[in-house]
Amino acid sequence: MAGMDYTAVNANLVRSEIWTNELKDVLQERLMADGMVRWLQNFPDGNQLTIPSIGELPMREVSEGTPVAYDALDTGEFNLSIDRYVESATYITDKAKQDAFYAQQLIGMFPMKMRRALDENMESSVLSLANTQTTNDLNSINGASHRFVASGVTNTVLALDDFAKAKYALDKAAAFGARVCIIDPSQEYVFNNLVGAQAFINNPAFEGVVQTGFSDSGMRFIRNFFGFDVYVSNFLATPADTTINSISVPASPVSNIFMTTGGDLTPFVGAYRQMPRVEYERNKDLRRDEYVMNARFGLKLFRPECLVTVISKSTI
Repeated sequence: MAGMDYTAVNANLVRSEIWTNELKDVLQERLMADGMVRWLQNFPDGNQLTIPSIGELPMREVSEGTPVAYDALDTGEFNLSIDRYVESATYITDKAKQDAFYAQQLIGMFPMKMRRALDENMESSVLSLANTQTTNDLNSINGASHRFVASGVTNTVLALDDFAKAKYALDKAAAFGARVCIIDPSQEYVFNNLVGAQAFINNPAFEGVVQTGFSDSGMRFIRNFFGFDVYVSNFLATPADTTINSISVPASPVSNIFMTTGGDLTPFVGAYRQMPRVEYERNKDLRRDEYVMNARFGLKLFRPECLVTVISKSTI
């Protein structure tokens, strides 16, 4: 007795693999550093912008009948160069376009993928400006350190004292205003565990964080500590320092950033000579469509007094 059981249909009528109509994309971290740069606009041509600077005048105690002492203002200049020329590019051949079921979805993603590549490059470039401070040095301003090794767990992880010390450094530099801190995920882990123990008992700012954790969707802390809104980023730079003030930099180090932001207080400045743009070209010799996105810009640390870098390890 014959019939259409599974054995009968399995050889030729059952699809062993089903392909969906959608493409799985990678998870992407939200980016923030572009908004922490003061972008200069008055830069119509050339590749170097010069901003002159002036210092302060002293006040003197005088006695009657003594001649006036005239003082000169200290002067200097800040130079920003358009020294970055970046691009992201890809192509699709005629055969790939004709035969691929997902060809149109793929082509539609090209501009987004190229822009994402440029945006991630910008994120890393901005955050790496912390390492343009003098390495292996405290970078002291008005007697306060603006670059130092974290003080927690034998100088390997951030501690609350590092927040206080960064605040002190910015206060001494008169860098008042909105303040933010960008730390590595490993350091958020440290504070999550610190709060999970007993830190919140003596620190009212931690109240309620035990249940929710510090990070809000991986981007910012729920609380403001010592005046800093604290963000979490995977794009922080690796420092080249080995020791600072006779304290060894930990293995697998990362530069956590504390800074003042807003207008002229923002430590980083930048300028675009060419904003990101997409160009398309048909290459008939190689029978393919080519897509390119490129940009030209410059970045630099403008106000070192508004930046504090605290080096910790990047592992748990």
